[in-house]
Formats: sequence, C-alpha cells, structure tokens
Amino acid sequence: MRAFKSALAATLLVAAPAALAQQQLSIATGGTGGTYYPYGGGLAELINEHVEGYDAVAEVTGASVENMGLVWRGDSDLALALADTVYQAYNGTGDFEGRQLENIRALASIYPNAVQIVTLADSGIESLSDLEGKTVSVGAPGSGTELNARAVLESNGITYDDIDARRLNFNETADAIRDGDIDAGFWSVGPPTSSILNLATTRDIRLIGLTDEEVANAKAEEPVFARYSLRAELYEGMDDAVQTIGIPNVLAVSSEMDEELAYQVTKTLFEQTDQLIAIHPAANDTTVEFSVESTPIAFHPGALRYYEEVGAEIADHQRP
Repeated sequence: MRAFKSALAATLLVAAPAALAQQQLSIATGGTGGTYYPYGGGLAELINEHVEGYDAVAEVTGASVENMGLVWRGDSDLALALADTVYQAYNGTGDFEGRQLENIRALASIYPNAVQIVTLADSGIESLSDLEGKTVSVGAPGSGTELNARAVLESNGITYDDIDARRLNFNETADAIRDGDIDAGFWSVGPPTSSILNLATTRDIRLIGLTDEEVANAKAEEPVFARYSLRAELYEGMDDAVQTIGIPNVLAVSSEMDEELAYQVTKTLFEQTDQLIAIHPAANDTTVEFSVESTPIAFHPGALRYYEEVGAEIADHQRP
C-alpha cells in the first residue's frame, strides 16, 4: 500500500507541471451579434489545437477601442480591432490623442469590415443625407463602428447634432430597427453578420449605399478606408450590390508577447484557415497577401519572422 501511495504521489508530481504549463490566453473580441466573437472563438480553437501549451478563450467586449486598452494593460493577450482604431492607438491620434499605446503590435490583418447602414425598406431613407433629422444608432460606445460612423457622417457634412444618435450594440440596433424605435443603424463588421441576417428574416430592409463623392470624402478623412462593394443577395431582399467603404481588421498583441508564441499563432492562423472559414465566411479574406497589404502598424517580431519565411514583402512602416 505504501508503495502504491508513493507511486501515486510521484505520478501526481509529474502530472502537476504538465497541467500548470497550459497557459491561459484571452482574446478580446466584441459583442455576440458581430463577427469578432465567432471569429475570435474560432481562433481560440485553432490555438488550443495547434499551439502547444496554451489554452485560449474568446471574451465578449465593447470591441475595438476598449480592446486596445485591454492589450495595453495586459488584461488581454490578443485583440481584434479595426485598423483605424489600431492606427490611432499606435500613433496617439484621434481617440487616443495624448495617450499613445506604444506597446501595440500586429500579428495580422485578418479580413475587411464593411460599413453597413441599414434601415427598413419603407422608411423613406435612401441616402446618407436622408439620415439628417432621424434617430440613428452609431454603434456601441467605444466601438470601431462608432468611430467609423462618425467619420463617414462628419466627412460628408453631417454631425451628431443633425441626428438623434443612439449608441447601441449590433443586436440592440437590429432589435430597435425591427421595433421601430430607431430609423437606421450603422454596422462596421465583416459581412454577412448575424444580427442583420436575423433582422432581414423578420422585416424588409434596405442597405444605404454611398456615392463616389461620399466614399472619396470618407477616404480623405480616414486613410485606412477603401471602396468596398456589398454583393447582391448578401441579405434577404437585397437585390443589388451596394457601394460602401471597407476597413481592415487587425489581430493585435502587446510588444511584450513571447516571440515564439507570436510566431506560432501567426503560422497557425494562415496555415489552418479552412477551419476558420467553416466557422465564419469572413475568414475567406484571411490571407498573407491581404495582411501585408493592409496592416497599418508594425508587426510583432514573431509575426514578422513568419512573413519573411513565406517570402512576403514587408513595408517599412510594418517593421518594429
């Protein structure tokens, strides 16, 4: 019996370090009605399966702006955020004026968001200018959606004083449009997104397109904006393609992340993409080519090592 106890104790001593070696990683995402949360959950699954010694979990957050603070403080290990938010945090501009987050680095740009302006088909709202005098959700407080909504509106001569602005998350925005509590809402998210898909099954919706001039004005306001077309039949009842703007989404980390971990996560992201596509179609745009073309800040050295291994061309501003 004593020999059995000794053997058991020895087994436990051997097993304990193995259990302790499973380091927890937090992935800051967004609300459950957007793309960040399912994408982040898929990324967590990839890390758990392919990056030895780590156990990752996706966390619900207020999205881009909040996520930058979470990484900066070390409360999250990885975060999804819009490129304009990441750029502002890295450079201390815009919403981060006077509080530059110098330790923010990128692993990758993973897919483009599209600004989607949704109203009911019978609302009478057919253009951006028609939003004046209306009740409009501009996105959750601290979200990239609100930053994008403000930039699109203000660059085209519409301020929050011209609308009744509501700061609602994606699910709240869809519910409020459905119930007639607001007239329209902004989403800045990878299309298609679940909250708009669900809304389109209960109400006839219209997506508001941007003119060439409105796109040009928005691009002049935010250099990371790019012309983007929402394809026809993306949502139920959407017969024609709709012109809008797109913004890359960045997977950001702290410069203090272990280089080997950053390398392994980046490698896994691009070499196991099929698993992510099965979870959300936005991952169809998760490619090395899109990442190196779109990332507006310096890559983490671990990510840079992967890009150089696969022969990607890195711009000067993407080097630490």
